[in-house]
Amino acid sequence: MPASFAELVARSLKSEPFALVDVGCSGGIDPKWRVFEPQLRILGIDASEGECRRLASLEKGADADYVAGFAGLPEGHPLRHKTSVAPIGDLIQPRFSYMRTREIRRAWLAQAPHEERMRQNEWQTTELADEARTIVVPQLLAERGWKNVDYLKIDIDRDDFEVLLSFDGRFEEFGLMAVQLEVMFIGSDSDLQHSFHNTDRFMRRQGFELFDLEVRRYSTRALPGRYIWPTPAETEFGRPFMGEAYYALDPAAAKGCGRTLDAGKLAKLAAIFSLWNVPDVAAELLLAERSVFEPLFSVDAALDALAAQVQPFSLRRRSYADYLAQFEKDSAAFYRPEGHVPLRERLAAAWRGFVRPRR
Repeated sequence: MPASFAELVARSLKSEPFALVDVGCSGGIDPKWRVFEPQLRILGIDASEGECRRLASLEKGADADYVAGFAGLPEGHPLRHKTSVAPIGDLIQPRFSYMRTREIRRAWLAQAPHEERMRQNEWQTTELADEARTIVVPQLLAERGWKNVDYLKIDIDRDDFEVLLSFDGRFEEFGLMAVQLEVMFIGSDSDLQHSFHNTDRFMRRQGFELFDLEVRRYSTRALPGRYIWPTPAETEFGRPFMGEAYYALDPAAAKGCGRTLDAGKLAKLAAIFSLWNVPDVAAELLLAERSVFEPLFSVDAALDALAAQVQPFSLRRRSYADYLAQFEKDSAAFYRPEGHVPLRERLAAAWRGFVRPRR
């Protein structure tokens, strides 16, 4: 099987690491980042001490360190513990069907082993770190000599916006290019709450653009929906409650991204776009910076790999040049037949759900 675009990039980086910081790392980092092993460098932070020990024991191919603690803003910061949507969430969450399921399972969960409680997102019932000692993530990075970070993920089910605010004005200092954030679609019009409108405004002020947005729907207990996954959480229908937002720099934009990125950084950013399933943006970046990429890998071969990514079920995958030529001919292949959803499209949707499962 031909190498994926991310594999091609990973090989081209040779000894240059891909540095990932995962705040709220329970369950482990997303497997797709393992493509960068053995040059993958991980700093995982989680409130559950037991989970950090478990994840550290499983590591084999990456340079990984897992730290137990509650992340947030430093003591004395004026916004410390003032950004949560908890007061509103406490009114809305009890109405959801997944909360009823948790009530039904309460006795069983109390006896469940650590791994099962983590799988059910019952991290609060596990062995926790000292909540009085707050981890300020940028300070921890500085203390540990992390001067270069490629990717940041924040998902801690509580003061996520506080952790994000701790990076205010410091993204360029750490070389951050891409950020994955859990966002909330509930809340008030306050400019302090951990809600999507505030997250989006904050990230745009830092020079980042939104490249993907996943919406998770939660049904009410009045008419429960079927759960998407084997655990009680999002459902097939219901109101938008939370989701995942993917932000990155956009060097291919006409105005640029306000930073100068070297070839390695640009290659890693293009790989991130591909792994986020926005290969079109990766291709745009390759074309805009072709001369920068050529010393690392063949841009034409890389474009062919991206074209193959968007044709997962084709028996004969077209090259990038042929794929674009078909588009220029206004080929029927780029349209859905009237009144019919092709089997190929249904299979593709199922495959996307398999390779990009939502937590």
